[in-house]
Amino acid sequence: MSKRVTSRKSLTSLVRTRAAVLTVGLGASVVLGAGVATAAETGVSSSATVANAVQTQAAAQAKAAATKATVAKKAAAKKKAASWVDPVAKYSLSASFNQAGGMWAHKHSGQDFAVPQGTNVMAAHGGTVVKAGPNGAGDGPAYGNAVVIKHANGTYSQYAHLSRIDVHVGQVVATGQHIALSGNTGNSSGPHLHFEIRTTPNYGSAVNPVAFLHSMGVTV
Repeated sequence: MSKRVTSRKSLTSLVRTRAAVLTVGLGASVVLGAGVATAAETGVSSSATVANAVQTQAAAQAKAAATKATVAKKAAAKKKAASWVDPVAKYSLSASFNQAGGMWAHKHSGQDFAVPQGTNVMAAHGGTVVKAGPNGAGDGPAYGNAVVIKHANGTYSQYAHLSRIDVHVGQVVATGQHIALSGNTGNSSGPHLHFEIRTTPNYGSAVNPVAFLHSMGVTV
């Protein structure tokens, strides 16, 4: 074989080799470019996912905070209501505060709770018994048997027309504790509990008891 033939073969082989190398390089570039593009797209997608996750978490935290605040508010209201209670469990409201009528020398000084004779009467709030006995416990015969309790907030609650008194002066009672039985003693037209909220332990200092209980979260 001549040197010319050998040279042509070598040249052809070299061209083919370079072409193959170029092809491989181009393929690698295409693959690398695709990889970079995919990586870029993946980065954008990941950023969007993170942003969505942050927004979702923030919304969840805000919702949780709102729920917690609502629960706390309801708990506070429940606690406030539990600190004061109705003086009797089941009743019908009869004569109301400041109502005029022939039953009283002046306008009615409290709220009447119509209940059967012998109904359990409870302390509307914890405190110390400062009055207990007949003759309105010192406030006059119109009240019949009565009890007055002093409370820590400076108010007093009074319970009148009782058939029986089960506490004594100086006794400390808890909210909702039994203190007496309802009756029809004194100036009364039928069995009921006469209930007052006072600013002093004595007659003449009464305020609207229903409005007061409402302010304490009690539904009357």
